Parts: sequence; C-alpha cells; structure tokens
Amino acid sequence: MRLGLSLRRNGLIPPLLLVALASSACVRSPETKSAASIEAGKKLLEQKDAARAILQFRNATQATPRNPEAHYQLALAYLAAGDLQNGVASLRRALELNPQHGGAQFRLADLMSNASDPDVLQEAQKRLQALLHDSPQNAGALHALALTELKLGDSKGAEQHLEQAIAAAPQELVFAIALAEVKLRQKDTKTAESVLLKTTRDFPKSADALVILGRLYAKLNRAADSEEQFRRALLLDPNHGAAVFNLATLLYQTGRKQDAEPFFRRLSGFSDKALQPAYGNYLFQEGRRDEAVQECERLAKLDPDDRVARSRLVAVYQAVSRLADAQRVLGEALKRKANDLDALLQRGELSLDSGKFDEAEADLNKVVRLKPDSPEVHYVLAKLHQARGASLSQRQELGEALRLDPLRLQVRIELATQLIAGKASQAALDTLNQAPEEQKNLLPFIEQRNWAFLSLGRWAEARKGVDLGLASARTLDLLLQDAVLKFSGKHYTEARQSVREALAKSPEDLRALRILVASYGAENQTHKAIADVRAYAAQHPESAAVQYFLGTLLLQAGDQTQAKQALAAAKAANPDYTPADLSLAQIDLLQSNWGDARRELTAILSAKGENSQAHLWLGMVEASVGNQEAAIAHFRKVTEIQPNNALALNNLAYFLAESGHTDEALTYAQKAKELDPASADIEDTLGWVLYHKGVYPLAVKYLELADRKKSTAQGKFHLAMAYLKAGDKERGRVALNAATRLDPKLPEARQAEALFK
Repeated sequence: MRLGLSLRRNGLIPPLLLVALASSACVRSPETKSAASIEAGKKLLEQKDAARAILQFRNATQATPRNPEAHYQLALAYLAAGDLQNGVASLRRALELNPQHGGAQFRLADLMSNASDPDVLQEAQKRLQALLHDSPQNAGALHALALTELKLGDSKGAEQHLEQAIAAAPQELVFAIALAEVKLRQKDTKTAESVLLKTTRDFPKSADALVILGRLYAKLNRAADSEEQFRRALLLDPNHGAAVFNLATLLYQTGRKQDAEPFFRRLSGFSDKALQPAYGNYLFQEGRRDEAVQECERLAKLDPDDRVARSRLVAVYQAVSRLADAQRVLGEALKRKANDLDALLQRGELSLDSGKFDEAEADLNKVVRLKPDSPEVHYVLAKLHQARGASLSQRQELGEALRLDPLRLQVRIELATQLIAGKASQAALDTLNQAPEEQKNLLPFIEQRNWAFLSLGRWAEARKGVDLGLASARTLDLLLQDAVLKFSGKHYTEARQSVREALAKSPEDLRALRILVASYGAENQTHKAIADVRAYAAQHPESAAVQYFLGTLLLQAGDQTQAKQALAAAKAANPDYTPADLSLAQIDLLQSNWGDARRELTAILSAKGENSQAHLWLGMVEASVGNQEAAIAHFRKVTEIQPNNALALNNLAYFLAESGHTDEALTYAQKAKELDPASADIEDTLGWVLYHKGVYPLAVKYLELADRKKSTAQGKFHLAMAYLKAGDKERGRVALNAATRLDPKLPEARQAEALFK
C-alpha cells in the first residue's frame, strides 16, 4: 500500500491509467454476470414474478449464450408465465447445448406427455424411458411416464410405474391419487377406494387426501360418505378451498340449497380467484340475477386488472340483456389498452350475437393478426361464418381451433356435426376417432359418434354405441338415436315411443317431432302425423317452437289457412319468434300477396336487423312486381351477409344479366355453380347469362343440361332463344312450342313467336 502511494506521489502512474485500473476492478466475467442473473431470476420465480424472472434469465443467456442451465431456467420462467411456445423452444435449446441435461429432458418430456397426438406421446415415452435408464428412481419421471402410458392406453404399464413412483417418493400424495385414477379407469372402484383410504391413513393431516376420497364417493353416488370426508377435511383446515367448494356443490346437488349457500358465500372471500366466482354462479343458477350481477361487479372492482373477472362480468351482463353495460366495460378496457385481446374477442362475440357481423369480423381479425395461435378466436370466427351461412369457412376455422387445442371436445363435436351436415360423415368419424382416449368414454363423444355411424348407415355400430350410452343415461340425443335405429328397422311404433320419451325431456325439440312425422309418413299415414302433432301442440300452447312446427307441417300439406292459424299461435306465444314471421310471409308469397309479404318482411328487418332470409324473399317480391333494381339490392345484401348463399347468388346473377350487367352477372353465376353444381336452376341462370353475353354455343350447352334435369316453361324459352341465336332455328321452334305447352300464358314466349316464323 505504501509503495502504491509513493508511486502516485512520485507521478509514476498516470491519472488515466489509474482510472482504467479502478474500472477494471468493477468489470465481471460473462460467467459471473450469468450466474448472478440466474440466481436473481430464481428468487423472482419463487416470488411468482415470472415476467421479471424472464428478464433476468434473458440477461444470463445473453452473457453466456452456450450455457444450457441459463436456457433451462429461462424455459421454466416462460412456462410459469404461460408462454408454452417460448418455453419449449428454450428447453430444446438447452438440450442442444447439453443433451444430457436431466431437468430439461424431464420438463420437455413432461410437457409432451400432456399432448393428445399419439406420435408426440410416443416420443415423450421414449424420452422418459431414456431418462429413467440413467435415473431409475426419478419419481417425477416415473409419474410422467405413467400418465403418458395411460393416454396411450397402457393402463398396466401406468400402474406399474406409479407403484414404483410411490416406492421412490412415498411422501408424494399425487402419486397415490394418480394410482387411484388408474384403478377407476379400469373400473376397479374397490381398489381405487382402498388406495385412497390407505392414502388418508398415510397422510393423516392431509385435507387434500380426504377431499380426493370425498370426490370418489361423490362419483359413486355415496353422498353421505362424500360429505363426511369433506367435513373431515374442513376440521383439519377450515379454509381449505377445495373442501369448501366440493361440500357446497354436493349439498346443492342433493337438494340442500339453503345449507349450500353459506359455503358458496364463503368462497367469494377467498384469495383464490378460481374459487371466488362460485357464489355468483350459485346466485345466477337460483334465478337471483340481480344479486349475481352485483357479485360479479364486486369481484371485477376488487382487481381492475383481472381480465377473467372482467370477462365474467361482461358475460353476465350479456346473459341479463344489459348489452350497453357490457359494451361500456369493454370500451373502457380498450381505451386503456387498444390491443387488449380478451376485450377485442369478447366485443367481437357481442357484435356477432347482435347480428353486427362486419364489426365482429373487424375485432376478430385484429385478434387473429395479434395472436394467430389462439384457438378461442378461431372458434368464434367459426361461429361468425356459421351465422353468415359460410359452412366451408366454418369448418376450416373449427379445424384450426382443434389443431391448436386438440383437447377441446366441444370444438371436435361441432366440427364433426358440420362434416356430417356437409355429407362428409367418414371425415366426421375420423375426426372423432382422433380424440384423446380419455374423452372417448364421455357421453357427448359417444352421442356424436353415434350420429356419424347413423349417417354412414353403420347400424350395428350405432346400435352398440346407443346401448352403451343408454346404460349410463337416457339423454335426449341417445333417445333420438334409438328412435332413428328403430325407424330404420321399420319398428315405427317403438320409434314413436322413444320419440315421446325424448319429448318428455325436451318438449320443444323439433328433431323429435320430425322423426315422429317421418314414422307416420313411412306408413303412408300423414293424416295421423298431423293429428298427433296437432294434439301435441294443444298440450303446449305456450311453446312458439311447437306451434311453428305444426304451422310448417300444415303448410307442407297444402293447408295454408290452418297453417296461418298455427303460426299466429306461435306469434301469440312469443311475439319475437322470427321463424313464424318468416313463414307467415312465405304464405303470402305463395298466395302472391306481394303487399302483405313486403310489409311483413320489412317489419322483420326493422325489428331484428339484418336477416338474410327476409332480404332474399323481399328480393323475390320485388322481382315479382317488376322492380328489378330493388330486387338486385336485396339479393346483393344477402350475399354480403352470406357470401356462399347459392340461391341469392343465382338470383342476383339472373337479374343483373336482365338489367345489362353481364360481366358481374357471370361472376355470381359461376360462383353459384361452384357451390351447387347439381342445380338445374343455377345451370339455367348460367346459360341465360352467357346468352346475354353473346356466347351462344356455351349458353346452349348449359341450358340443355338444365332442361334435362328440370323441364320448365321459362327454361324451354331460354333454350329456344339460345338455339335461335346459335343458328339452329328449327330446334329453337321446337323448344318454344314446348314452352308454350307448359305455360300458354308465358309472356316472353308469346312475344318471341314472331322471331321463329
């Protein structure tokens, strides 16, 4: 020290060099920086501050890019923040740098074991087996391997590895619970109960073990035993959230609602945000909607940044028709943050429900741009396409939502439903068969697979599936499927019995009434069908749907007078029942009461907003009275709402051609042809558009095709004119004569007679 001072005094060390030496003492190596950042990140993760932990671990990876531990810790932080994509990428990077990193191996395999894709599960199985080869007593890996094997259908392997996990870590309650779950899947309830009873003895101070045992008893319909376990758990821990929730639910489901309410109310004061909404849900189910709204408002105010609470409040506002309040809450959220994806998505749903399709599309497309991997937004987009009648786009969005989250059973079922409706029943069955194994025993899955079997005519498999479902519950869909099977076997009386049982469960289910009518029709007893439905409608005068069904049945039978009476009864039951309004307008259309039809359809649009069917029929009204410009406007509106409405496209093309807009007409006619290639009417329109464009040989081709499929006076006239322009006057005369025989009053044909002399 004295030497240093004397050197400085003697001027032997320049001042700049002193500064450099001092600075160098503060400079740490990259490894030191990385280690410090990792330690700081770990502490933040312990405090559940994943966002700040990510920043620390990023600093570590920047300081030491080839440090596998830094990438591994960054992966854990990403996963804690719910960022699966970056979490997996960081795990893979850690393994690239060190293929033997045990933590990264386990976490990646564990994540893969949660997938539903068999290929991914098999890769997870291989990774876990390799990890266990080096560490055979790794209880976490044994547990993950067991869960993977369970998904792959290997319950014996899962059982073996869970037993090994329990032996390796007897203090871990979760392994015993998983073993009980395996036994339940094997339908060995006695062993499952024994495992859980032993667990409660091994963990006498564990409220969790008692709650799990209570859930088992609830599943086995042993309510008294279930209640006993939940109450024992609360003696150990009076604030055990799961025990309070399960006890409240059990009391509610067994009819002891007054006893359940205090427990639900207690949950509203818990810090666990997953449990807080239970009381509001209880109030809503009990019809105490004002109190439910107040409870949701209270929870939303507790934490203004809680998007889940805000979304729940918006949903309850929507349920009680307080749409302005729902829009206000979302509007305020978007003012604070324009790219709040939850708010944009929910506002899009609100706009969709209100029929404001363009506004909905704008919000949903913004969400897609910002978060293309969101299954939720693709599902709502599917609903938008459904509302617009764009079934192909709907199926595409459902498929994308399912690809992004294969565990969404409801999406899978809806996609299968749409595929069946689009006559792609085998694709529907394939989609269902790709579901995770644990979903295939659920009733909704069984029901939808039965519909696929029925649509494919695979009666034996459908019968097996229906019997399997009915053995556990006599649900509406299973009863309807039973009726269809009996109908297919010509057991019409038995089919009607199943229909009546279904109607007892759901009096307004029109599918059941259709099967009832079809069963009589198969026996040529339409009069009995009408009498039966009339009697049923008399028993349900308050049901607009049932009265409407009777009205449409009478209309199909040609009894327009009584059909009007039934439809008027539907309106009396529910003045806002739009299908009845449309059918009343349809009767006026059939009777050529253009003025009444126009008034009724205009009223529908004024009261309900955009309605594609009302616009379509108004277009027909205007066309019938010769107002082509107004007709075109209405048909064009339909195509804006439903771009794939083949009938509207066809009508729009026809009248555009008639009014001289042949290029635009051809575009619409060709699109209609693509959507419905078998339609004679569309081929006639396409031919007539080509006639107006002067492409006569091609016009003849399409008009001949249309005539072979469906011979009409107007079609014959169109063909006659095309023959004439194509230079075949004789065939044109023959076609014109045929047109006048079919309709002697056809004005176009009379006017054209002079051209063929």
